Amino acid sequence: MPRPPLPPLLRANRPFRSFWTGQTISLFGDQVSLVAVPLLAALELDAGAGQMGLLTAAALAPNLLFSLHLGAWADRRSRRRQLLIAADLGRALLLLTIPLAWLLGSLSLAQLYFVSFLGGSLSVLFSVAYDVVFVSLLDRDRYIEGNSLIHGSRAASFVGGAGIGGLLVQWFTAPFALLLDAFSYIASAFFVGRAAGVEAPPAKPEATTTGLAAGGRFILRTPLIRAALMATASLNLFNTAFYALLVLYATKSLGMSPGEVGIVLGIGGIGSLLGAFMTRWLSGRHGLGKTLVISFVLTPAPLLLVPLAAEVPLPATAMVGVAEFVNGIGVMILDVGLGALYAATVPDQLRARVSGAFLLVNYGVRPIGALAGGLLAAAIGLQTTMWIAAVGALSGVLWLIPSPMPRLRELPSQPAVDYSVDY
Repeated sequence: MPRPPLPPLLRANRPFRSFWTGQTISLFGDQVSLVAVPLLAALELDAGAGQMGLLTAAALAPNLLFSLHLGAWADRRSRRRQLLIAADLGRALLLLTIPLAWLLGSLSLAQLYFVSFLGGSLSVLFSVAYDVVFVSLLDRDRYIEGNSLIHGSRAASFVGGAGIGGLLVQWFTAPFALLLDAFSYIASAFFVGRAAGVEAPPAKPEATTTGLAAGGRFILRTPLIRAALMATASLNLFNTAFYALLVLYATKSLGMSPGEVGIVLGIGGIGSLLGAFMTRWLSGRHGLGKTLVISFVLTPAPLLLVPLAAEVPLPATAMVGVAEFVNGIGVMILDVGLGALYAATVPDQLRARVSGAFLLVNYGVRPIGALAGGLLAAAIGLQTTMWIAAVGALSGVLWLIPSPMPRLRELPSQPAVDYSVDY
C-alpha cells in the first residue's frame, strides 16, 4: 500500500520535518498527561475542587515567576535549539518519578504539585526559545503553513491523545499512562536535535541585562500585538478556570466515566484538526484580522453547553462533545493565526524577550484563573462557576474590536520596529 504523500513543506524542508516530527510525538504525549494527571488527583488521591485548582496553578505559576528572566537569558544564547532539548529531557525525568512513587506507595498530592511546578518551569524555557528555532527553519511566507502543520498535529493529538489517555487510565491506572508522555519528550529531544537551522544572532548582552522588560515595552508600543495579547489573556483567565474544573464537573456532576471524558476531549480534537487547516482559507477569503476576531467568539461560546448539560434532558456526553468540537475549531484558528502574526511581527533579537513578556501576561493569568475557579466552585458550586467562566471568556473579543486587527488583511511584510528598545 503506497504511503500517503507528505505536505509540500515537509517534503521540501528536512530540518522542519524533523522539528515537526518531534513536536507531533510530544503533543500526543502531552494529551495523555492532560487527562491522566487530573484523573490521578481526582480518583486516586481524592482531590477536591480547591486542590484541583491548585494543581493547575502549580503548573502555570512559573509563567508568572520566570518568563521575563528566562526570555532575557535565552535571547543571549547562541544555540536556542539546545534549550529545547534540555527542557524536553528534564520534563521526561520529572514524569518518570510519578509511576515510581506510585509503585513505592509514596505518591501524594505534594509530589504532583512539585512535578507540575518544575515541569511548568521547563515548559517556560521551551516556550521562550521556541519561536527563535521555528523561524530559523522557515521563510516568512511559510509561517502560516508551518504553524498550520504544527497545530494540525496538536489537533490530531486532541483526537487520539486525549482518548488514548482516558482509556489508558481506565485500563492501566493513571501513573502508568504518564510513561507515554515521558517517552514522548525523549523522542522530541531526539528529533529537535536533528532540526538544524540558521538561528538569528543572539542579542547584545548589555541589551538583555538592561532591557529585561524590553519585550513588554515592544508589546505595549505595537498596537496589533498589544490587542492580541490582551484578548488572549482575557480569554485564558476564564478558560483556565473552566478547564481546571472540567474533569471534576464531568465525573462528579454529569456522571461521566474516565473513558467518556477522554472521548469527548478527543471529539474536541476533531474540531481542532479541522480548524488548523481552515485558517489559511479563511484568512485568504476574509483577511487574517477578521478571521482572528471570529475565532475569539467561536472559541468560548460553545462552552456554554457544558453547564447547560445538567439542565436539559439530553445526553450530557453528547452536549459536552459538541461544545468541545466547536471550541476546538475556534482554538486552532486562533492559535495558527496568532502564531504566524507574532512570528512575522517580532524582531529576531527580541523574540525570546517578547515570548517571555507574552507568557508573563497570557500564561500568568492562568494560575489566577485556576485558583479563582477552584475557590469559587468551593464557595458557590461547580455548575455556577462553569457558567461564570464560560460567559467571562467571551470578553476577550472586546479588546480586538477597536484595534487595527479587523482591518488586517495579511501578515506584515517586515517586523515592527520600536526604536526606543535596545535589541
